[in-house]
Amino acid sequence: MAEISKSALLVVGHGSTVNAHSSAPTWTHARKIQRRNIFAEVQCAFWKEEPSLRDARFFFPDDAIGEVFVVPNFISEGYFTQTVIPRDLELEGPITTRANGQIWIYCEPVGNNPLVTELLSARAREIAPNAEPTETSLLIVAHGTELNDNSAVAAKREAERIRARGEFATVANAYMEEPPLIAEWNQLTNAPNVIVVPFFIADGLHSYEDIPKLLGIECTGMDVFRKNPHQVRGRSLYYGKAIGTDPRFADVIIEQTLNARSVTHAG
Repeated sequence: MAEISKSALLVVGHGSTVNAHSSAPTWTHARKIQRRNIFAEVQCAFWKEEPSLRDARFFFPDDAIGEVFVVPNFISEGYFTQTVIPRDLELEGPITTRANGQIWIYCEPVGNNPLVTELLSARAREIAPNAEPTETSLLIVAHGTELNDNSAVAAKREAERIRARGEFATVANAYMEEPPLIAEWNQLTNAPNVIVVPFFIADGLHSYEDIPKLLGIECTGMDVFRKNPHQVRGRSLYYGKAIGTDPRFADVIIEQTLNARSVTHAG
C-alpha cells in the first residue's frame, strides 16, 4: 500500500439527473477510502452529474501525484466503460501518459472483481439470517437488455459461481427486460424461501419500485427492504438492497487499483 500512497484515485459513476440515490454509493465508498489515507487524493466524477468526467481531467494538478487510478464503479463492461469514460477522460487505453508526465491507469469495473461473488453470498445470508440454506433459493436480478447484455452476462456468471459452492438449494439469475424474466421467479426457484439480490451499483426506481412489482411484492419504496420476508405466491421472499451499496465495495475499488498496478508494472 505504501507504494501507491503518492497516487490518486478517481472513482467514476454513472450518476443521474432524476435519482439522487444513484451517486450515493460512489461518494460513500470514495470517502471511506479517503479516510484510510491509502491515496494522496480521492475524487469522484460522473457521466450524468457534477463533477463531470471532462472536468475530472484537471482534478490532480499536484506534481507530486505521479499516478492516477481510474476505477469505474459499474457492474460490468459495456458502453460506458468501453466508450464514454475513455472518451471523456481522454484515455488511450489501460495506460495513458499525460503531457505533464502523469500516468493514468484505467482499471476494470468493480463488478469484474472476484470479491463481488463473496459479497453477493454474504449479502444473501445477511438478508435472511434465519433461513435454512437447504430450503432457500438465491435469485440474482439485473436489468438486462437486448441492446447490451453485459450486465446479464455478469449476473449469470455470479449465479454460476455461487451455484458451484452448493450453499443454497438453487441459485438463478433473472432480468427486467430479457428472459429469464424476474416475474417468473417462482418458476426459476423451488425452495420455500427465496432471497433476491439486485445486481446493481445503487438503489433507485428499479430496485425499490420496478423489481418489487415484478416479484409481486405489494409494498415499494424503502419499506420493501425493511419488511422481510414478504409472503408472495405461497413463498417467503427476502429482498435486499443493491449489491453496490455494500460498504465492502470500498475494498473492491482498492483491489481493482492493486490488480491494475500489478498488471501494468509487470508489463
